[in-house]
Amino acid sequence: MVGLEPHLIEILKRPMRVLSVSFPVRMDDGSVQVFEGYRSQHNDAMGPGKGGIRFHPQVTMDEVKALSMWMTIKCQVVGLPYGGAKGGVVCDPRTLSAGELERVSRGFIEAIAQIIGPDKDIPAPDVYTNAKIMGWMMDAYSKLQGSFAPASITGKPLSLGGSRGRDEATARGCVLTVLEAMKKRGQSVQEITAAIQGFGNAGRTAAKLLSGVGVRVVAVSDSTGALYNPNGLDVDALANLKDHGSFRNYGHSEHMSNQALLELPVDVLIPAALENVITAENAGRIQASIIAEAANGPITPDADTILFESGIQVIPDVLANAGGVTVSYFEWIQNLTHSYWTKEQVDAKLADILVPSYHEVNKIAQEHRTTMRMGAYMMALSRVAEAMKARGWV
Repeated sequence: MVGLEPHLIEILKRPMRVLSVSFPVRMDDGSVQVFEGYRSQHNDAMGPGKGGIRFHPQVTMDEVKALSMWMTIKCQVVGLPYGGAKGGVVCDPRTLSAGELERVSRGFIEAIAQIIGPDKDIPAPDVYTNAKIMGWMMDAYSKLQGSFAPASITGKPLSLGGSRGRDEATARGCVLTVLEAMKKRGQSVQEITAAIQGFGNAGRTAAKLLSGVGVRVVAVSDSTGALYNPNGLDVDALANLKDHGSFRNYGHSEHMSNQALLELPVDVLIPAALENVITAENAGRIQASIIAEAANGPITPDADTILFESGIQVIPDVLANAGGVTVSYFEWIQNLTHSYWTKEQVDAKLADILVPSYHEVNKIAQEHRTTMRMGAYMMALSRVAEAMKARGWV
């Protein structure tokens, strides 16, 4: 649909660089265990690599290669000066002590240090990694370089150069795109109803932000099930209950399954939990007019087609949850310039990027009469192809 030349497609089909490493770690009992890890750098035509590091027992090289391509697309959908990258260590962090986890984190960075850095590839948190782990990794890289290098890693604690607004960035970006979509439909926020599957960081924050601007959040869920009240739920009360046990004790609502939540008659549906929850089997029963993918990959390809043909607008994950990588970009800029922004500045700059990106993707999708996901891919890959040509690669 974009009309890319075959040789450009061949370049984009493969990561430019994949590193496989093995590194020893001293365990608490004195034994030495060898861990495997990977770092894939998909394409650096637009700038340094950017993407998370995950710790998971099922990490594979193929997985990080695919995710690095996804990051190239995500970065270019919102116009960041990055190519995509992704990394992972084969381990189960839930079985490691705090000391073992730190040694694994430092060992992996030491193993991949030659191909990362502020101007090469900037890692960030992903599955089962967090700000504390990023702090250890940044410290390990800094010691190898012989100087403090905060711009080498993003998603760090504030005390080590992390950015304000990072914790809620993914949800805030998702909500910004939802509100733009509703404006185009001529609906005021007070008329909008929303259901959110998942009450982790992204789902919970999205519920709070939507409720804060007047949207009626009528259903939320966690791993134990869903709550529904067509008149609206008290999001703050739910968050308080969740912090002290389970929001299943919340009254004034109907209990239902996570699956049933997806099929409620609402304006906006935000899947913010698992992959592949909307499939060809249930897509025909979805009643929302807009679906915003706060999670990665909640809609299968077959379901995507069914939703599009039903007139349901899907704001794809590469746009809807790009707030996280956007604020990681802001963190990198702040580290490089040693100039730090207020949360209000971060939020305003995030809107300056996400809102125009939504309209650009929507315009391409409408012009080509295709899904927003296809529009996002078309825009992203065209930008990378243009950069490769401008650099004289092809």
